[in-house]
Order: sequence, then structure tokens, then C-alpha cells
Amino acid sequence: MTKQRPVSCGLDFCAVPDLSDCLLTANSSKYEFICVPLVHPLFKREFVCASEARSGPFTRPDLVLCTSDWNNLIIGKLSPHIKVDSKNPIIKRNSEKALLQELALASHLGLVGVTFRLMRGIEHNANLARIICKKVTSLCTLQVWIQIPMENPVKQAYSYREQECNSVESPWEWWNAFRIICDYDRTLCVALIVSHDLPEEEEIDRWLGEPVKCLILPTTLFITNKKGYPVLSKAHKSLIKKFSALKVQFILTGANRYQNITYYHNYLEYLWKGCQENDPVDQYARGYEDYLQWPLQPLMDNLESQTYEVFERDPIKYTQYQTAIYEAIVGITSKTEDKDTKIVIMVVGAGRGPLVHASLNAAEMANAQIKVYAVEKNPNAVLTLQALERDMWEGKVTVVSCDMREWNAPEKADILISELLGSFGDNELSPECLDGVQKFLKDDGISIPSSYTSYIAPVQSSKLYNEVRQCRDKGKYFMAHFETSYVVHLQNKYDIAKPQPLFTFKHPNRESTIDNSRYEIKTFDVQENCVLHGFSGYFNTILYKNVTLSIEPSTHSPGMFSWFPIFFPIKEPVQVKAGDQIVVHFWRQCSSKKVWYEWCLSKPIPIPIHNPNGRSYTIGL
Repeated sequence: MTKQRPVSCGLDFCAVPDLSDCLLTANSSKYEFICVPLVHPLFKREFVCASEARSGPFTRPDLVLCTSDWNNLIIGKLSPHIKVDSKNPIIKRNSEKALLQELALASHLGLVGVTFRLMRGIEHNANLARIICKKVTSLCTLQVWIQIPMENPVKQAYSYREQECNSVESPWEWWNAFRIICDYDRTLCVALIVSHDLPEEEEIDRWLGEPVKCLILPTTLFITNKKGYPVLSKAHKSLIKKFSALKVQFILTGANRYQNITYYHNYLEYLWKGCQENDPVDQYARGYEDYLQWPLQPLMDNLESQTYEVFERDPIKYTQYQTAIYEAIVGITSKTEDKDTKIVIMVVGAGRGPLVHASLNAAEMANAQIKVYAVEKNPNAVLTLQALERDMWEGKVTVVSCDMREWNAPEKADILISELLGSFGDNELSPECLDGVQKFLKDDGISIPSSYTSYIAPVQSSKLYNEVRQCRDKGKYFMAHFETSYVVHLQNKYDIAKPQPLFTFKHPNRESTIDNSRYEIKTFDVQENCVLHGFSGYFNTILYKNVTLSIEPSTHSPGMFSWFPIFFPIKEPVQVKAGDQIVVHFWRQCSSKKVWYEWCLSKPIPIPIHNPNGRSYTIGL
């Protein structure tokens, strides 16, 4: 876990006679950085006249600031008169020269980023996109903050005429086309200009799946409270709370309307602190947002001590398990006349013993006699179990150092307990493991968990798409990283549709022929134009009767952080329109040595099957 990041606010300057004075003003008012024009607006006169014979510098020298200030405190604004897509060949040629000159200057100064405003669709910006793409590829450290209005200014003008209003193109379409031309380059970011009248909730949520670097807040958005200080409306506060999960920065633009410009910063700092008071899941996952991790394979690999420790800290998971075990014990004792008979409990995959502790605690609560077998294949975890058996468990627990599937149990169990669930429910091979040991469960025995269901949902996330693109694995199929599932704490994403249940497994499985392969087709309705980058995966489980655990968003167990969602990428982003249907096909395939998933689309366009025959990723048995 990392500490929460303080608020980061910048001041926008339309003109900068003295750069050092502007920095001093911003710093004394608590602002962390400033946005300034790279070139003096007066240089436009020479641009229009296409003067080639100018003597003297075209802007301030780098010596006015030290390198660290250029690197950390300045965002450079490209000149607004640059029009590289102009129909006038002279303006177009001179604009290209000016743009390349300003980008080269920004790179020379070591700026963290440059920014410009996008006000029209790609048909008016294709050449701009080409030049930006070419330069950011070579200037890999320079970010480009593209200013996009939340609402099309034309739409606001037509707001009283509903039919014309609905036909106006969304600024998101401008951004989407621009970044496609630039091949989703990860150095392109969005600087979202917040409007007075906010768009519909679904349109706002769509931006959550984009690389929004900052929110630009005009001073005219702020209203004055009873004490004479600037505040935001309830709707705008809600907007800031939504984007705080993306760790956005803020840029304040426009004339100061109060005694001290620090008032704006103080208010944004107050809002930011309120947004950071998150639940235990967010506190635990801080620093791991949108970070791709390989799913655990506890059957193939022995988990490390640190991994066990992380899971054991979950405040909800083992409480729910203990409740389930308690209710199962009560259910058994209520049917048994002989109160002295010991209930046999088998904990398979015991790890370092948290479920054993839960079993002993549940038995004490139920005033019942139990006998526990703790079965664990990891010899290092067995050392901990044996120490606990000797020092704490006082003969109530028998430690078995063995793979559960190879164990010959001396007796049958009343209750079989496991925690083999992964982020997708069955992706740590719980079905195969529990099927292999259910022969040791009495005919009327209880399995905890008794069932679990995986869920999938289509998702838009430029961040995750670019993260997957950076992955490389020598010796594998060249697109293997797009045919692999990843465990990830999803933040920078837009849920295109709500999750739907996919595969369900029940235990004990009393079918005469057990087959854990699965195939399902799921259809999702699209509400907004967006981009499909893959599918998020979740699960819920019934431990016993009404005792459940879930990471599916609508039923998420409050405060539980043992599992992050899983992400299934697709090789190429798919453009989808409002009213389209996304039809996804999902397979769970099994062989004698491995299990793997395959997935593809049939709508809105067919795409090839990902991970056929487990060529890129499998889960070893």
C-alpha cells in the first residue's frame, strides 16, 4: 500500500510577461504547476507574414529557469494560431513549421507535457494527428494533454432545439478518432474541460475509461457560499469524486473572482481529501490501480509467505467462512442425538491455517466437538501448520503434508472446506481439486463453498489496452499477451454493460460423469458509442446456505479485498455504437494436464478466437 497522493492543482496563464513571477505567484498561492504559452502571442505576426529573416530569439531562453523547474512545474501550451489542417497552403506550411519548432522546444526544455485544444472532428485534424503521432513516437518522454470539452459548444447553442441538439457530435468522438489515428499512443492524455451544464451520466462515465490526466475548471464554475468562499455545485462535486479514483490533476483557468486565488486551491484540497477517504479495498489496493498481475497458480506453484500474509489480513473473508462453518456445524448437531460424536472437518489447501482457526472458533461457538484434518501440499506452509499443531491446537488438528488429490483419507468428512477460488471463481482449479477429494465426503456431507459463479462484462479501458501492449514474452506467440488473463484492480475503465453470469460449479458434484468444460454465449446491449478493449471478470460464491462472498460489483462483499477482478483483453479495439449488441463466446477447456479459456466475438463484428488450444496461457493441473 502507498500513501494517498495530495491534490495537484495548476494555474493556467494566457500570457506570461515574466515566467519567474508567474511561478512565484502560483507557488505562494499553493499551486503545484502552471500552464504557459511556449511562444509569445505576438510571434503570430511573423507567422502570418511567413518571415524567414527574423533576427533574435522567438521566445524566452531556457536559462530563465533551472532544469528541475522546467521538468516539474511547467506545462507548455502550443500556439492557438497553429492550423496544420488549413486549406490555405501557406498557413498550412507555416503552421507545420511552427508546430515542429514548438514541440522541439518543449523536448529541449524537458517539459513533462504540452497541451492544445481540440475543437472539431478528425476530418479537421488528421494532419495534426499525424504530426503529433510522429513526434511523440520520437519524443517518448513528452506527454500530450489534449484539451477536450465535456460538451460540444454547438450543442449548448442548440439546447433549445432538441432534434438538432441530438445530432451534434460528442467531443468524445473527436478524441476517439484522434487517438485511433495516433494508434492509441500512451503519451496522449485527456485534459477534460468541465462545462457548466454537465452531460448525461452515461457520457460522463464513458470518460472514466479514458486516460484523463486532468480536469480543467473555469473559475466561472465556482459559486460563492454564505461565508464568501468559492464552492462547486453538488453535480460538479460528484463529478470530481468520480474522477478522483483516476488520480487526476486540476487546472484552474479564468479570472480570479475572489480576494485571494488560494481560496480555489483550498476548496479543491478539501474536496480531494474527502474523496480519498475510501473503503478498505481502495486503501489496501492503493498503488496497484490498473496494474496487471499474473493470476496465481497454487497447484503449480508454492505460494510465498508474503502472499499468505496478504490474504490472511482480509477482514471479511474469514469472518464469512467462520459463519458458514458455524451454521454447518449447528445444522449437523441438530440432527445428531449423540452429542459426544466428533464432527470431522477437512480443510483442503490449508495454507498457513486461517480456515483451521475459523473451524476451531466456529466449533467453540457451537459448543461442538470436532476433529480437523489440515491438508496442504506446500512444504513451507506445512512447517507453520505443524508449529501451530504443536503449540496451539492441542491435538484437535492433524496436519497432512500432501497434495489433496493424492491423499488417502483415514475416514470420511462431515464438512469439506477449501479456499481455492480465484478472481474468476474457477480459475485456480477449484472444480478439479474438489471433485478429486469429494470421495472423502460423507453422502450427506457439506462442502464449503457449495457453489460459485463467474461473471463477465464488456469494458473500455485505454489504460489496460496500452498496459497489455507493453507486455512481451520471448519464445511465445507474438500476440500471447493479448491471449492471457490478468488480475487487476480496475479503476481507469468504463463498464459498457452490467456483468452477466457465465459458468457455475456446485459441490459436491454428484453427476455420474463429471465434465468441468463449459461453453456460454452472452449478449450485451450498448448504451453509448464506445470502444471495446476486453472483458472484466468477477465471481460470487455461496459458502453455505445464505452465507456468501462476492466481488461482482452489484453484490460486492463490503470491505473484502482478497480478490481483484480478472481481465480478458482482445487483440484489437472494437468500435461499438449505441444500440449495438456485443455477443461474446467463452469456453472453459480441459485436458488431463491443464485448463484454459478461449474467447471471441461474433457481434458487432466477428474476431478470431483468442488462446485457441491454450497456445498462450494455460492453468496447470
